[in-house]
Amino acid sequence: MAELTDTELREHVRAKYSEAALRMADRDATAGCGCGCASHDAPETTCCSDVADAPVFGGELYAEHDTIGATDDAIGASLGCGVPTAVADLHDGETVLDLGSGAGADVLISARRVAPTGRAIGLDMTEEMLELARANAARAGLPNAEFVKGYIEEIPLDDASVDVVISNCVINLAADKSRVLREAARVLRPGGRFAVSDVIADADMDEATRADMEQWTGCVSGALTHTEYEQALAAAGLVDVEIDETHRVHAHAASAIVRARRPE
Repeated sequence: MAELTDTELREHVRAKYSEAALRMADRDATAGCGCGCASHDAPETTCCSDVADAPVFGGELYAEHDTIGATDDAIGASLGCGVPTAVADLHDGETVLDLGSGAGADVLISARRVAPTGRAIGLDMTEEMLELARANAARAGLPNAEFVKGYIEEIPLDDASVDVVISNCVINLAADKSRVLREAARVLRPGGRFAVSDVIADADMDEATRADMEQWTGCVSGALTHTEYEQALAAAGLVDVEIDETHRVHAHAASAIVRARRPE
């Protein structure tokens, strides 16, 4: 991979997800099955499913979980590697922030769970994704769901303004993941919870994979290792860190649930 600036890398990612959103907006087209499909021609890379035909990316991962609140279109458009709302333990009255909210599935599920007094906010840098998400929210009839344009490295919310930060396979796409985690810690209230699905790289990931831009936008080559993620969360001031692998998404990477909290 040629050396890119953080801005160039972010634009590369934005362009890919803009294209995905446009495909989703065409009702006759398929959205694909997740960010791991960027390199589906590579034999070592899984796409929609693994060798046992189990889903590793996309809406099928929600099949056995509570998705009340989200439209079928929002679930079907998921490009994530997990179901963060399954582990976020949301309650009425809480404010939830979804980093890289895409077509809005996790925001809509969250909005229903924290209703009637709570709110769910989706943050995304891609205008086309925001349009999809707002349309899905309108169809779902959830007035406490809202979507904001911005970067996860520069969250446009006040300090200590949310109770829970969730995300579904997005943090790995950021060039500066430590900055994202610091921002997440900043907007969390004391005692607030961090519960995301993300890709975790194996410690022995080879340099060829690390250097492949398609693997980056495919949520693999930019991923932190288990140890790096723990260190970055601790450096951001978060505690009670737990990283639990859920399933393999690549020969050198796995999906995991990552939990932490801001100290009281």
